[in-house]
Amino acid sequence: MSIRQNSQPTRLPDFGNLGVMLRMLLAVNLLALCAALARNADLARLPQEMVELAALVEPPLIASVVLLYAAGKWLGRLPYGAALAVVAAGCALVSALFYALFNPPGLPLAALPRAVLWGAAAAVVVLFYFDLRNRAFSPALAEARLMALTARIRPHFLFNSLNAVLGVIRSDPRRAEQALEELSDLFRVLMGENRELVTLGEEFALCRQYLELEHLRLGERLSVAWDVDTCPADAQVPPLMLQPLLENAVYHGVEPSPQPATVAIRATCEGEEIRIVLSNPYHGENAHHAGNRMALENIRERLMLFYDLEARLDTEAKEGLFRVEIRLPYRKGAGK
Repeated sequence: MSIRQNSQPTRLPDFGNLGVMLRMLLAVNLLALCAALARNADLARLPQEMVELAALVEPPLIASVVLLYAAGKWLGRLPYGAALAVVAAGCALVSALFYALFNPPGLPLAALPRAVLWGAAAAVVVLFYFDLRNRAFSPALAEARLMALTARIRPHFLFNSLNAVLGVIRSDPRRAEQALEELSDLFRVLMGENRELVTLGEEFALCRQYLELEHLRLGERLSVAWDVDTCPADAQVPPLMLQPLLENAVYHGVEPSPQPATVAIRATCEGEEIRIVLSNPYHGENAHHAGNRMALENIRERLMLFYDLEARLDTEAKEGLFRVEIRLPYRKGAGK
């Protein structure tokens, strides 16, 4: 899965995604509201007409959402045009069945073709909305967002890391050589395109390399507590999701601390959800707070690009600790 794949204008939405389902429900209800307002001739009767229209719209709407959820993977394998026709025909059929089976008194079956037309039209309008939304999240825009986040690696990090290497090059040349290799690996990832999801194991490995370099610079001032053994390493996550958070933890939590400080990383799998919590000492608001917030918002945007409403990032500053919690769906990476 990649940003570029998410942004293709000829792909159906992911009908299993919570955000997609909520938007479908909202869009069809807005269409129904517009229809009620358009045909209303007496404002006093508008609430009653809306209730009657809801009784007609909601059951087939919910049934259509469930049907699309069940058939989502199969629809995703069809060409876009064929999938669009199948979705429109399926929604029309569901509307016809519900209208015929639960026809309210006073509504003739002669109006059945209109119900079929409304079902198909609503499906086409909703898919057109998702197509427009998909185009709005174009590859150029998505990649610009990723470049902005990648650029968050501070220039002084390279300077400080090189100085740390120079500090041990005579006393421990092998460690200095290893540090240069780690620095090279880190910047190779940072310079990559970063459109594809990576495994959580790969992300943890990158974070360990980064923290090793910081430990070379900060020594015993930096302590790291890992608790990730129970989390599946094959879970797919956006690249460079954790490294900027660890960079913030070191910059805001460890460097200002007069005492040795601990950065804690905990990852668990709770059912079909991955939960990652990072914590570090909190020293109150400071001059770098805006930069910290910018990195957090960039990661939120990337989670939205990849997962829509199925992922979230929350922060909390309490009792001398700053915590960042990420929740995202557990999707297994493809075997390599």
